[in-house]
Amino acid sequence: MSRQPSGSASGGGSGKGPRAVALVGPYQSGKTALLEAILDRCGAIDRAGRAADRNTVGDSSPEARARSMSVEPNVASVDFLGDRFTFIDCPGSVEFLHDMRTVLPGVDAAVVVCEADDRKLAALELVLRELEESDVPRFLFLNKIDATQRRVRETLAVLQRASRTPLLLRQIPIWKDGIAIGFIDLALERAFIYREHAPSRIVDLPATELPREKEARFSMLEKLADYDDQLMESLLGDLEPPRDQVFDDLTRELKERHVVPVLIGSAARGNGVTRLLKALRHEAPGMAETRARLGVADTGPAVAQILRTQHTAHGGKLSLARILRGRVAEGDVGLASSGAEARIAGIGVPKGAEQVRVSEASAGDTVALARLEPVATGDAFVVGRAQLPLIASIAPPAPVHTLALAAKERRDDVRLAAALHRLTEEDPSLIVEHNAEIGELRLHGQGEMHLRVALDRLRGRYGVEVETMRPHVGHRETIRAPAAARGRHKKQTGGHGQFGDVAIEIRPLARGDGIRFVDRIHGGVVPRQYIPSVEAGIRDYCHKGPLGFPVVDIEVTLTDGSHHPVDSSDMAFRQAARIAMAEAMAAARPVLLEPVMAVQVLAPAEAISRASAIVSARRGQILGYDARPGWRGWDVLNAQMPEAELAGLIVELRSATSGVGSYTAQFDHLAELVGRQAEAALASHK
Repeated sequence: MSRQPSGSASGGGSGKGPRAVALVGPYQSGKTALLEAILDRCGAIDRAGRAADRNTVGDSSPEARARSMSVEPNVASVDFLGDRFTFIDCPGSVEFLHDMRTVLPGVDAAVVVCEADDRKLAALELVLRELEESDVPRFLFLNKIDATQRRVRETLAVLQRASRTPLLLRQIPIWKDGIAIGFIDLALERAFIYREHAPSRIVDLPATELPREKEARFSMLEKLADYDDQLMESLLGDLEPPRDQVFDDLTRELKERHVVPVLIGSAARGNGVTRLLKALRHEAPGMAETRARLGVADTGPAVAQILRTQHTAHGGKLSLARILRGRVAEGDVGLASSGAEARIAGIGVPKGAEQVRVSEASAGDTVALARLEPVATGDAFVVGRAQLPLIASIAPPAPVHTLALAAKERRDDVRLAAALHRLTEEDPSLIVEHNAEIGELRLHGQGEMHLRVALDRLRGRYGVEVETMRPHVGHRETIRAPAAARGRHKKQTGGHGQFGDVAIEIRPLARGDGIRFVDRIHGGVVPRQYIPSVEAGIRDYCHKGPLGFPVVDIEVTLTDGSHHPVDSSDMAFRQAARIAMAEAMAAARPVLLEPVMAVQVLAPAEAISRASAIVSARRGQILGYDARPGWRGWDVLNAQMPEAELAGLIVELRSATSGVGSYTAQFDHLAELVGRQAEAALASHK
């Protein structure tokens, strides 16, 4: 961190204090361009950068630059007309959606950046649904207005399908030769002409636009009047409401989540940015409303909400935090949600990849707290030893894509484990699993791109080269027919020898019955103290049957045996049981079993037939379709599919569903696997 003079991170304010705003929206909707335009308009940078030129404040990581897309939240703070704002640009890809989820509890409002593109409607719905579930007030910024060919109200009707909250059009474009050259603000009743990378110029409202303006304004007021009886009376009486009343209604109905105000512009040209900033300044809620939303009291010791975790090469662990209450200072000691104690080693105000050091931060500030080792993303952190506020934790989504991996060099195994721990701290939607049965390290995530970015970070940031493989499937084996065998272990090595002798019968059981041991010894031919050793030997063998996989669903009956008064032992009978099992299993027609999963595919209704074809092509059995509860225009496809066919499924589903399809899978049962699939599984295992 670079250092600035001692003082708070807060800037001057107009009453609501520092505010935090999330920039969210579908992939390639223009969020990073909007952040650049905001920084440029507020004088925080000399010139707005472009993602294509790889010179933006956000998307500064090598992984983001290589792909020209956001792969983690980017943070920058600005001062606008005396108010302090922190903007958090969240990734738009569905594979990085969890990054947005962890940010939302700590912001006062969100700006949803979208465009007039029907293909991105489902992705927009995913974003809006997350905002609705988090109860975050939101504006919608209709971007790329300079490139659209559709009337704004037609676009709004299409976009409304993605939002359960009414969209409220605040501005309409001024057209010239089919190009939007400016806009009319319906609340101000003023016209503005766009200027490239500069505030719009106020002009007299063109007479030709008056009928459109009056119609659009009345439509806006009608929606506001749905929640304001006094405004409704004014409209019914053909009375023009005072402008202050209109703005009061806009502020209140945004705060109460009755409407989503819609503004228009072009982030790439810097058009519409000033009016957006003014709307945020006057209408977006402040810290008091955010505390109420989160259930945090206004008084008490300082509390921070951890929005993101980042490990840096030289600064160590940084925790992006929103100060919800009180004042925090360098050196303060407090408690994390886990109850662990941590000390703030430093405080920085983030601006992209840079940090400006400050000595303290106050309620409303968004800052990076250094080296809070036991504190995780989503935690609350309270200064002192007071009781922590109950802020709902956000569980990561179920993974949909998996890779098996291993360090290329055995000496890197410890470094790999440490690097994976840091990656999962930064991104809780990455899950590391060690499958002890197969001896396989697995990395689970939200899609192919998600895991590629993680692998790039392993290599570029931590210098760990890994090999990746398709994960092994948890095949099992069982038998089709009963069989019997005798196993004798006899060894003489001088002194006491080893002797164990058992006879067993095996038979198949129903799926899911496991391994059952039955003792039918009479007359003490196998002494009672050795019976547990016989069972242990049988279960030892079942870890790996004749086909090379764990054995399931068989009953093994001990029917006969013999012993030696001196040479018999637990070890001898355990080995005899293994020998008997090997002979019996070979004669019992062993068969391979594969796990079959209960799969639910979630997709827009217009894409469900394509999803169905993908499932069927992967040996899936379609069980039926249902409407997705609470999701208009979405369906749920229920199917059963072999676990082996899940590899790469999400890649095909996303391709067929405009990037928004997903699925869940749970183990359902084991089924016999024969023919070419069985041969391939055996060959792969060997």
